[in-house]
Amino acid sequence: MTGSARPYTLEFYDDPRTGRAPVHEWITKELSRYQRRALGTAMSEILEKHGLAVCETEYGKQLGGGLFEFRLRHDSDEVIAKHTSRTPDDEPDQSPILLRVFCDAYGDKVVLLLAGYDKGDDASKKRENREIELARKRLAEFRSR
Repeated sequence: MTGSARPYTLEFYDDPRTGRAPVHEWITKELSRYQRRALGTAMSEILEKHGLAVCETEYGKQLGGGLFEFRLRHDSDEVIAKHTSRTPDDEPDQSPILLRVFCDAYGDKVVLLLAGYDKGDDASKKRENREIELARKRLAEFRSR
C-alpha cells in the first residue's frame, strides 16, 4: 500500500527511564494472538489512515488536552470486511474484542500510542480513569522532552 493510503505513522511512547515501550509490551505480551491480530489490523486499516479523525467514527473518542481514545470492538475479519476490499479469512471467532488505546496526534501526522488495556477484562470506570490518567501522565512527560 502506498504512503498516501496510510498518511499517519504510529509511534510507541517509550519511557525515558527504562527505554521500554509499554503499549508495545502490552500488545506483544498480554494480548492473545486473536486480540493482537484484531488490533494490528484495526491500527493498520483505520488508525494509520484516519489518525485523529477516528474520533468522528465509532472507533474514537476525544478526551481533551490532545488525548483521544482508539476503541476496538471488532475482530480482524470484521475490520477487513468493513474497511478493505480484501476477503477476510475464516479464522474462527474467539471471545469478544473490547480494546482501548489512548493516543495523541502530533507533528507531521504521527499518532503516539500512550497506553492501552483490555476493557473486556475490566470494564469498571475506576480502571478506565486509571488508564486515562496514566496516558495523560505519559503525554505530559513526552511533551516536556
